[in-house]
Amino acid sequence: MQLRTGEMPLLRTMIQQLAGVHVDDTKGYLIESRLGPIAERTGCANFNELYFKLRYDADPTLKQEVIDAITTHETNWFRDGAPYDAFQFKMAPESLDARGRLGTPKKLRVWSAACSTGQEPYGLAMILSEMIPDIATWDIQILGTDISKSTIATAEKGVYAAHDVSRTQRPQAMQRWFDQTPAGAAVKPAIKKLVTFRQLNLLETSTAIGPFDIVFLRNVLIYFDKPTKLQILERVKRVMMPHGWLVLGSTENLVDVVPDWAPQTHCRAVVYQPNLLVKA
Repeated sequence: MQLRTGEMPLLRTMIQQLAGVHVDDTKGYLIESRLGPIAERTGCANFNELYFKLRYDADPTLKQEVIDAITTHETNWFRDGAPYDAFQFKMAPESLDARGRLGTPKKLRVWSAACSTGQEPYGLAMILSEMIPDIATWDIQILGTDISKSTIATAEKGVYAAHDVSRTQRPQAMQRWFDQTPAGAAVKPAIKKLVTFRQLNLLETSTAIGPFDIVFLRNVLIYFDKPTKLQILERVKRVMMPHGWLVLGSTENLVDVVPDWAPQTHCRAVVYQPNLLVKA
């Protein structure tokens, strides 16, 4: 199904309302490839009909299907490497030290926002498990959230195809923390115990979650316009500990969005401590 004149602005507005994602005029192919099959399956003759169905039909299933289709799902394990190194050698140790000074030792809270099918939060749990031999006696919780209901369901299962598990920069971790089953490679129970999942729209984040020592918000803000980025960042900041760390994607930069959030570079990863307003 192809977009007709005047349909792109309608779909762009609807996607913004449903998921907060900004889709510019160059992304027509994305609409056609991802939403076209949904439009045809639901009996729509064109995208205009899909728009009105989304706007006036109360069916939440269709809206969730559109959200699932339009959001990007990354499946690589330990993607980009550097943020995980910074987590292991800088952010996690310093967060644990800060917790000790606050009188809450052996405690850590991590949020993997827009976690897709769970590779990031499970990967962070693997790193912590290798850092802390007696981690079972610690109070550590990693929260993985995503706007997509279907990806959260996949994440909760913790079972992945062999070719997915092979796509990693830490092959030894893959060998150590998975059990081979007829259904695929299953995350070991000790890792799953550290991670919980929840469907969450970043535009609706509240103080009901957190506070977090470390927040991974990678490759998410690139899909939003500047006002929406500011809303999300302010919500994230409110659920972070005073010493909290924020991790973005390797191509993302907050200089033009919140210039008072000074970036730091650790292990080749750019990170922020928004509540400390660290100066370069």
